[in-house]
Amino acid sequence: MAEVRLKDVMKIYPPVDTKKHNVKHLEVTEKGVVAVQQFNIDIQDKEFIVLVGPSGCGKTTTLRMIAGLEEISEGELYIDGELMNAVAPKDRDIAMVFQSYALYPHMTVFDNMAYSLKIKHVPKDEIKRRVEEAAEILDITKYLQRKPKALSGGQRQRVAIGRAIVRNPKVLLMDEPLSNLDAKLRNQMRAELLKLQNRIQTTIVYVTHDQVEAMTLGDRIVVMKDAYIQQIGTPQEVFNHPANTFVAGFIGTPQMNFFEGELLREGNDYSVKYKDYVVKLSENKAKRLAENHVESQSITFGVRPDQMRVGEEGLTAVVEVSEMMGTSSHLHTKIDGQDVIVIVPTNGDDASEMEEIKVSFSGKMVHVFSKEDGRNLEFSV
Repeated sequence: MAEVRLKDVMKIYPPVDTKKHNVKHLEVTEKGVVAVQQFNIDIQDKEFIVLVGPSGCGKTTTLRMIAGLEEISEGELYIDGELMNAVAPKDRDIAMVFQSYALYPHMTVFDNMAYSLKIKHVPKDEIKRRVEEAAEILDITKYLQRKPKALSGGQRQRVAIGRAIVRNPKVLLMDEPLSNLDAKLRNQMRAELLKLQNRIQTTIVYVTHDQVEAMTLGDRIVVMKDAYIQQIGTPQEVFNHPANTFVAGFIGTPQMNFFEGELLREGNDYSVKYKDYVVKLSENKAKRLAENHVESQSITFGVRPDQMRVGEEGLTAVVEVSEMMGTSSHLHTKIDGQDVIVIVPTNGDDASEMEEIKVSFSGKMVHVFSKEDGRNLEFSV
């Protein structure tokens, strides 16, 4: 298996007519359009890394540079300490699983999985052993003599994964492999991928736009936007301590509620104020803000929907829509004309539409961001 290191990696495409191409969110230099900016990460052996972000953020381009399918414009890529920039894709000892499966329709499942081994002249007995072992891991043994057209989407994706793992690659790259599957099958396949990682013990770099996949699969996740890394951390770190408003809004379903308010400092105590509503921040949050020498200022602050409470006191919210979600209801409300989602447990007393309720939140649950650049004031200077 392998460690992967990307050091100051950039991808610059040739200059284009910016009026014809939607590159408003990307930097355009004399050299061209910068699709990936200063990408730095050290991926440990056997680690499962997920690159996540909206379309056009540079995550697939980064994956393709690791694979050798895209040339690295600037920076360095190392696999197991060896510089890979000029190494051909076939010599990098990596395997890639594509979104479209990319199976040969005229070949059986066995032959699809065995193809890369055959062209490397691996002995037939070894090919049979590896294919059957991979098929058993992926529970597709009974389909080995079928052709892709006779398989469901989930089965085809298992074959595509099997074709990759029979090579015993140092690094397994996956580009949105579950995006063509229905919701139920995606949930099932996420669990299967985690089992697969435990079985094959290889380094995996996985690309998705689905933050649920990122949160459930990754040992660490890399959140990207507009060619830049926004944050790298474990799923829990990114969820609990988002680096900025983009990460806070992108990670978590439904997304975080944001308010424009004031941060008030009195000695080492801090409070947030929205209109006439004031909440004192927790001791830990106040300590981090004080250590960063944060003073009173206008801020954006965020509270996740499931951390808001309905009670006797707080902000007045008008319920416009109530979505029944089983064990909870998602209340789509208006507070001072602003859309705010509140998640409440289901106990037979669902709020009716156009009903006024009072919502509040604890100072332990508030995330404080700079109004100027959106950074988290607790964790950045």
